[in-house]
Amino acid sequence: MKKKIFLILFIVVLAIVAWPKEDIPAVDRHAKIPVDAIKMTPATDWSPPILHSNEFEKPVPFNAVNTAGAEDSPFFPSDADEFYFFFTPDVSVPIEQQLTDEVTGIWMSKLVDEAWQEATRVVLQKTGKLSLDGCEFVHGEMMLFCTAREGYTGLHWGTAKRSGDSWRGWKVDDFPEEYGVGELHMYEDELYYHSDVEGGKGGTDIWMLSKVDGEWVNPVNIEVVNTPDNDGFPYITPDGQEMWINRWYSGTPAVFRSKRVDGVWQKPELIVSQFAGEPTLDKEGNLYFVHHYYQNGVMLEADIYVAYRR
Repeated sequence: MKKKIFLILFIVVLAIVAWPKEDIPAVDRHAKIPVDAIKMTPATDWSPPILHSNEFEKPVPFNAVNTAGAEDSPFFPSDADEFYFFFTPDVSVPIEQQLTDEVTGIWMSKLVDEAWQEATRVVLQKTGKLSLDGCEFVHGEMMLFCTAREGYTGLHWGTAKRSGDSWRGWKVDDFPEEYGVGELHMYEDELYYHSDVEGGKGGTDIWMLSKVDGEWVNPVNIEVVNTPDNDGFPYITPDGQEMWINRWYSGTPAVFRSKRVDGVWQKPELIVSQFAGEPTLDKEGNLYFVHHYYQNGVMLEADIYVAYRR
């Protein structure tokens, strides 16, 4: 009898060891950056960000996460000391090669004792499966992300749930196709996103969905913040009173802010221009955005910049 029990336990242990894990062995993202990559700095930047507000200090690189590769798509959850971003080691590499480089995707750095730690990759797929994830939104135990995955055609929205220090149980969780949901941000029962569907002012516009009986419905164009050009990448502050967006200004992306007064969004004001993309704010209200370095019309790399609040 004892031998039988031991044999059963032995088989169970083997099964646990052999069971497919969600985890992928850690890979050093720095080691994937080309050896001849040149790290851009404000001193070598041909088109540095231009600040248009006296509420913030001059933007500077957020060097806690920046490398000679490309850091993009910054995001601070309102309820965690974490910083999420998209990373790829070489912007000149085609997407199909990024898919297999083992490091392109979502990364996260934790704030510990007032210091940002070395970023680790957010793993959302089993070993051996190809995926390319980005445009992350994190709140509580839930993550929304856009993804291109082995076994699926095209780009999809997915969800995953936090489990300790990992994210588990991912699944494709698309919005109705007619909404054309692009980069998004949720605030309570409001979901803001950009889309180029008909009915807007042109290009991509900022739209809002409302949550009714557990479903996101009733798309509304936020007309006051939109223009005939591309308006997108909305970020809503935790109090729901500010909307930060991207808009084309003087030939490059710029960061604008709209305030909500008596429940009504106001005309956006210019905050940072010249290759200033995708804004997000931390708990202290400091402004973070992605800055792309261009030279002679060619993008060299991208960094996260921060404009500290005065």
